[in-house]
Amino acid sequence: MAKRKDQIDNLAKKIKLLILDVDGVLTDNSLYLDDRGIESKKFNVVDGMGIWLAQKAKIEVALISGRPSKATEFRALHLKIKHVYLGELDKIRAYQKLKRNLNVKDEEIAFVGDDILDVPVLEQVGLPICVENANPEVKKFVKLVTKAKGGEGAVREVVEIILKAKRINPLEWVS
Repeated sequence: MAKRKDQIDNLAKKIKLLILDVDGVLTDNSLYLDDRGIESKKFNVVDGMGIWLAQKAKIEVALISGRPSKATEFRALHLKIKHVYLGELDKIRAYQKLKRNLNVKDEEIAFVGDDILDVPVLEQVGLPICVENANPEVKKFVKLVTKAKGGEGAVREVVEIILKAKRINPLEWVS
């Protein structure tokens, strides 16, 4: 167990870019539609704080989602996430664009996913991660499965693992 934690720490301390899937990672996979067909989603504030902590630690955060969504656009704007790729069924294309634009290597990137569309990116990154309730097939492609489910603090959990590996204490920012 300690050996596995050391392996994760060694990968996590290199991370400069954290890429997140949206549905099933930042949300619990629920989609709410009103009687006019207007979509809304439930995002977890704890995950939002995790994103803020990552940004404060100079870790770029990006979103790649297979679905276009005004709710996701609004959430990304609120969290000041600059790199947002929505409606990207070919996630590897968005991944390659991010890599090129931010000048980062595979080993400097962590990706959190939950379903089969995420596998091509999970196979490329230095730290492939999925949420606890991810599709069982996806779990075969990751080095870390969060204890938390998607939309229930999994992103915050990932950020804390990365910050600890980098020996960054967020409490120093608030005291």
